[in-house]
Amino acid sequence: MIYQGENLSVRYIADGIAELTFDAKQGSVNKLDKSTLVSLDEAISALQNQPQLKGLLVSSAKDAFIVGADITEFLGLFALPEEQLSAWLNKANNIFNALEDLPVPSISAINGYALGGGCECILATDLRIADSNARIGLPETQLGIMPGFGGTVRLPRVIGADNAMEWITTGKNYKAAECLKFGAVDAVVDSAQLREAALSMLNDAIANNIDWQSRRHAKQAPLALNKIEATMSFNCAKGMVSAKAGPHYPAPITAVKTIESAARCNREDALKIEAQNFIGLAKSEVAQALVGIFLNDQQLKALAKKAGKNAQPINQAAVLGAGIMGGGIAYQSASRGIPAVMKDINQAALELGMDEATKLLNKQLERGRIDGLKMGKILSSINPSLNYESIANSDIVVEAVVENPKVKAAVLKEVEQKVSADTIVASNTSTIPISLLAKDLARPEKFCGMHFFNPVHRMPLVEVIRGEKTSQETIDSVVAYAAKMGKTPVVVNDCPGFFVNRVLFPYFFGFTRLLQDGADFVQVDKIMEKQFGWPMGPAYLLDVVGIDTGHHAGEVMAKGFPERMGKTTEDAIDVMYQAQRFGQKNGLGFYAYTKDSRGKPKKDADPASYQLLSKVASQSQDYSSEQIIARMMIPMINEVVRCLEEGIIQSPGEADMALVYGLGFPPFRGGVFRYLDNMGLDKYVALADQYAELGPLYHVTDGLRAKAAAGETYYGKQG
Repeated sequence: MIYQGENLSVRYIADGIAELTFDAKQGSVNKLDKSTLVSLDEAISALQNQPQLKGLLVSSAKDAFIVGADITEFLGLFALPEEQLSAWLNKANNIFNALEDLPVPSISAINGYALGGGCECILATDLRIADSNARIGLPETQLGIMPGFGGTVRLPRVIGADNAMEWITTGKNYKAAECLKFGAVDAVVDSAQLREAALSMLNDAIANNIDWQSRRHAKQAPLALNKIEATMSFNCAKGMVSAKAGPHYPAPITAVKTIESAARCNREDALKIEAQNFIGLAKSEVAQALVGIFLNDQQLKALAKKAGKNAQPINQAAVLGAGIMGGGIAYQSASRGIPAVMKDINQAALELGMDEATKLLNKQLERGRIDGLKMGKILSSINPSLNYESIANSDIVVEAVVENPKVKAAVLKEVEQKVSADTIVASNTSTIPISLLAKDLARPEKFCGMHFFNPVHRMPLVEVIRGEKTSQETIDSVVAYAAKMGKTPVVVNDCPGFFVNRVLFPYFFGFTRLLQDGADFVQVDKIMEKQFGWPMGPAYLLDVVGIDTGHHAGEVMAKGFPERMGKTTEDAIDVMYQAQRFGQKNGLGFYAYTKDSRGKPKKDADPASYQLLSKVASQSQDYSSEQIIARMMIPMINEVVRCLEEGIIQSPGEADMALVYGLGFPPFRGGVFRYLDNMGLDKYVALADQYAELGPLYHVTDGLRAKAAAGETYYGKQG
C-alpha cells in the first residue's frame, strides 16, 4: 500500500503500475469535498516519492466515478474573504497540476458519473477510458458559478474551444458515446472490460506506443487557434450565450470570456484567470441563490424520503374529474408506474382527458424519450371510466372537479362511501380550505389537499395541504406518492389559498392598485419580466391563468383575509371579468390574442383594454422601474413572511422552493427569503415603510421588523 486515506487509497497492482482508487467511506458516492482534496494531495505526494513508478490508473470503487464537489460546502467557502477563497482554489489547482505533472503516463477509468470536479480530475490525466454507462460534464454554470479546478483551461485544449464552450455554458452532461465523438475520452468499453482495457491502454503508453507526452503538453500550452479563428469563435459564442442566458445569469458568459482571455496563455497563467473569474461569480448573489435552490431541493428530497418510511403503499390511483387537469394527473401517475383510473360523469370529458395523456406521450415519442411499447404500456394503465365501481380498489383518489366548495364537498362525501376505509382521498383545490371540505367526511384523518399546478406535466410543485384532522400517515403517504410521480411535494398547513395562491394574490392586488394609480399594464409587465425576472408579467399571467379563474380566486382570498385583501371598489380584474375578457382562453384579456405561424398564441396590447381600464384608473402616470418592482413585490414578500410566522409553511427553504417551482419566482433571486437576506432585512423594512400608506398589504410584520433590528437573516450564516 502506497497510501491509505479516508476516501481514497493507492497501491501497486502490477510491476510499476499504481492504482489510485476513490472510495468514500461515508455515503454511497465519491465527492471532491475538502477532506478528499487533502487526501488526494497526500496520495500524489506519496506517488512522487515512488522511484519504481511506471504508470498510474485512477479509478472508483463506487457505482459513479466522482459526482462532483460537495455542494453543501459551497456557501461556507463562498463566504470566505477573497484571499482565503483564492488560496483554496490555488491549493486545489496545485493538486490537479501535480497529478497532471507526474513523470509517468496516467489514465482515468470512468464508470458512471464524472461531473464537475470529477470531470476536472479526469482531464488532469493523460488518457481517459469510459464504460458505456458513463456520463461526463461540467454543470457548474447551473449553480451560478463556473469550473474552478482547471475545467475552462483543460477542456478547450482537449476537445476544442467551440465544443468546450458548449459543454460549460449549457452545464449539460454527455453520454459516453458522445464524449468519444467530442474527444473527451479515448475509448468506450463495456463495464466488465473497463479495468482490463484501461490497463492495456496504460501499458501502451508506458511502452511509448501512445504519445502521452504531446497530449499532456497540449493541455499546458496556449490554445491552438489562429487570430481569425479565435475572433470568430469567441464572438459567435458570446452572442449566442448572451441571447440564451440573458443578463441575470452571468456565469455562462463569464466562462466564455475566461476561455477567451486565457486562449494565449500557458496553464499557470490560464488558471490564474479562471480563479479570478470564479471568485467573482462565487461572491455574487446569483450563485448564493442558485446554490441555495440546489440545497433546498436536496432537503425536500430528504423530507420526501423520510415520509416514505411512514407511508402506506400506493400501487393504484384514481382521479375524479377528467379533462385537461384530470388527464394530466392520470398521465403523470401512470407514466411513473402507478396505474390510474380516470373517472368522470361525462364521456366527452374522459375523451378529453385521454387525448391530453396521448398528446403528452406523443411528444415524448417524437423526442425519442420513450418507444412505442412504453407509450402503449402507459396508455393502457390509464383506465377511463364512467362508474364508481372502477375506483373501489384505489389506494388514493385525487378529486379534480370544478373549483366550487359545494360541488367538491358533495363529490368527496360520495366517493368516501365507494372506497375502502384505508383509501386516502385528496382534493386538487387551489384555494378552498381543506378543513371546510372535510366537514361532512366520515374519515377526515384520511383526507388532505393535493394541489397540482397547470400544466401538470411541466410544473414541479405539488402542495400537500394538512387539514385540522389529517393524520401524519396520510400526509406522509401523499408526499411519498407525489415524489414517486416525479413531483416536488411541499407540506403546508390549511388556510384560504394555502401558501402559493395566498402569496400570489397580494402581488395581483399590488398590480391592480398600480393600474388604479395610473400605471400602464404593458410597462408593468415589461419591468417585472425583463428587470425582476418573472417568466410572465402580472397582466400576461392573469390572461394565461384565465381572468375568470383569477376573479373567482380573488373573491375567495378577499373573504379569507378581508383586512388585507378585501376590496371596497372595482378594480382592473373586475372590469375585465365583467367585459367577459377572460384572457387567452377566449382571445381577449388585458391583451388581444391571435395565432402565430406555428399556431401559438401571440399577444398585442389592445386599445379596448385601455378604454375599459379608464373606468377604474386615475390619470396616466409614469413610474420608475424601482417603484414598480417595490409596489408589486412588497405585498407578496410581506405575505410570505406572514405564512412563515403563522406556521402555514415550515421553513424559509420550503417557502422559497414553493415559489420557484410553483410560481416561477426568478431562480437567480432564489426565492423571497434568499432575496430578503441578500438585500438586507433592514434595507427591506426601510423600503416597505416608504409605501406603508398604500395599506395593510404594505405593512411589515413585527417579527420581520424585530429580526431586521437584531441584524439577523432567514438562512443564517451557512445559507
